[in-house]
Amino acid sequence: MQNAVFLLRDHYDVDHVVYHSVNQSREPYAALTYGEDWVGRYLEKDYARIDPVVQGCYQKFRPVDWKQLDWSGKAARSFLGEAISAGVGNQGLSVPIRGPNGQFALFTVSAKAADDSWQRFTSDHLSDLLLVSHFMNQKALEFDDAEDRTISRQLSPREVDALSLLANGQSRGQASETLGISEHTLRVYIEAARLKLGAQNTTHAVALALSHGLIIL
Repeated sequence: MQNAVFLLRDHYDVDHVVYHSVNQSREPYAALTYGEDWVGRYLEKDYARIDPVVQGCYQKFRPVDWKQLDWSGKAARSFLGEAISAGVGNQGLSVPIRGPNGQFALFTVSAKAADDSWQRFTSDHLSDLLLVSHFMNQKALEFDDAEDRTISRQLSPREVDALSLLANGQSRGQASETLGISEHTLRVYIEAARLKLGAQNTTHAVALALSHGLIIL
């Protein structure tokens, strides 16, 4: 995993690539290209408590550009200045990942770049980065020697369509209109997918489907 993040950094010509995961036992795991001094500083100051990237991505499913986050607080601005000084970069894109049994992970690329060039980079490579992030998370779960996480029954094409539209931010009304079906029929597909995945609710079903690679944003 550590070798992989350095290869990815060089392949995409960015300053840093980071994969960070916390499992259900709250045990952290990270593979990253940051310097040891910045990693030590981050842990010593427990910056995860105030880091807008961590805090802002925790409740999200879709990739988050750092410019979309709230950096207005004094602590956040101070943290950002220190991070830039440490070579993290002024631009970043983070992909939140939900795994089984409460696992949460972030895959991040960052660089020092102007807004227009960073926008072109994310537009050109977003699909690749989504696939890479979920692949790395799957490998991390395998290394963690977690219990069997295979889905016993595959989702039907309509169930995949329904969860994919919800994952991409559509309401149930919009999703049913997109698929050309009634909201009642859409609910049937969603409930069937939830039961197959063993999810507690619709949001959990979307997260599980993403973590298992059954749907892709």
